[in-house]
Amino acid sequence: MATKKTQLESLKNVALFSGCSKKELEKVAKAADEIDMAEGALIVDQGQTGREAFIILSGDVTIKRNGRKIASLGAGDVVGELSLLDHGPRTATAVCATDCTLLVIDQRRFINVLDDVPSIAHKLMGALAARIRDMDRTYVG
Repeated sequence: MATKKTQLESLKNVALFSGCSKKELEKVAKAADEIDMAEGALIVDQGQTGREAFIILSGDVTIKRNGRKIASLGAGDVVGELSLLDHGPRTATAVCATDCTLLVIDQRRFINVLDDVPSIAHKLMGALAARIRDMDRTYVG
C-alpha cells in the first residue's frame, strides 16, 4: 500500500491536478481508493461507459486504440480522466503491462469533492483548456 505522501506526489504529477494545493490534493486522495491489479488485467475497455479514473502509483500500463498500441504509461500517469467529467465511452483500452498499484477515483465521489472545494474545479478547467490548446497546436498548427 502506498503511503499518503506517495499518493499526494502521484496526484500532483497528474497534469489535471498539478495546480492544486496540498490541502486540495488531500481532499482528492480521500475520495480515492487504492487497488492492486495483476499483469494482463483490463483497466478500461474502449467503447465502454466510464465512471472512474485511475492514477498509476506503480507499474506500467499499455494503451490501445482500435487494437493498436498508442502509448505506454507509468507511475504518475492517469487513465480515464475524462470519466471524472462525463459518462461518455472510453476512447481507448488500458491493460496492465506489469503488476500495478492504482489510485481509483469514481465520478460521484469526485463531484462531491468539487462541490466541497470549488477551487479544484477552476484549476481543473484551466488544465483541460491547456490540453485542448496543446492538441490544437499539434493537429491544426
